[in-house]
Amino acid sequence: MSLRPGRFEYKRLAWALVISLAFHLFCFGGYEFSRTILPAWLRQIKFLAALAEQLQKKPTPPPQPPTEVPLVFVEVNPAVATPEPPKDAKYYSSQNSKAANPNVADNDVPKINGEQEHVAKAEDAPRKFTPLQPAPPKQDQPAEQAKPNKPVGDLAMAKPDAILRPDTGKAEETRPRTILEAKMRQQQNNQQIPGQKMKQEGGVRRRLEISSFDAKATPFGEYDRAFIDAVQNRWYDLLDSQQFALNRTGKVVLQFRLTYDGRISEMQIAQTTVGETLAYVCQLAVTDPAPYAKWPSDMRREIGDSRNIQFTFYY
Repeated sequence: MSLRPGRFEYKRLAWALVISLAFHLFCFGGYEFSRTILPAWLRQIKFLAALAEQLQKKPTPPPQPPTEVPLVFVEVNPAVATPEPPKDAKYYSSQNSKAANPNVADNDVPKINGEQEHVAKAEDAPRKFTPLQPAPPKQDQPAEQAKPNKPVGDLAMAKPDAILRPDTGKAEETRPRTILEAKMRQQQNNQQIPGQKMKQEGGVRRRLEISSFDAKATPFGEYDRAFIDAVQNRWYDLLDSQQFALNRTGKVVLQFRLTYDGRISEMQIAQTTVGETLAYVCQLAVTDPAPYAKWPSDMRREIGDSRNIQFTFYY
């Protein structure tokens, strides 16, 4: 009797070895798969799912910027002022107004029959010249208390003294009955900023005898009106005194900062087509009247302590 294993026994041992190795490999491979490969696959699947979800979503529109105050000042005649502002105004002023013109049409802008095309202005307002008069003879008058000096840069209009307008016992003025009469009276008083009305094609549906723009009242509209008036008057005085710009045409663009206490800083010439001399005259027109009046409280609350201004002069 032989004790050596037979051929069948060798096969059984081989199969047992193969099965044992396969089992160990399966256990070890499953452990390594669950420890390293499976988490990586899961992360990849999550990333692809999130990417597909993002691609299916509609793009979110960017947030709308806040509505900005119109940047271009335009003067509003009190005869055409409205209590409510227009919806989409590109001008601002001291009073609200809505676009109107004498001849009705179906356009977005009013038709204005003027001469110039640079400055938005709906009416002609000529300059007032006061001729020199000989001084009246001095008369003995009772001594009066000295009036305090006005602060430099105060743009408020002084009231006329009573002695210059004696009481006649009659009403000084009657209320205008029509818009045209109000326009004529205002042109006689000439309280508007001097300048020529612009030339603009168009025509809106709203009809008035006086053309007007879509303008929105702001807390600083009245201040800017007085500021422009002061700069323009000084500019005219400088041109008249030195006889500048008799035959020159062009423009000067100044950029500067105006502070809440009426002071000018950071003045620079952004553009000039008329040379340095006339550009310097424009700088003097802005800096000579300074300091200007202090800002009203509501204007300072809305703007802050300073604002950047761009001022354009047309020769």
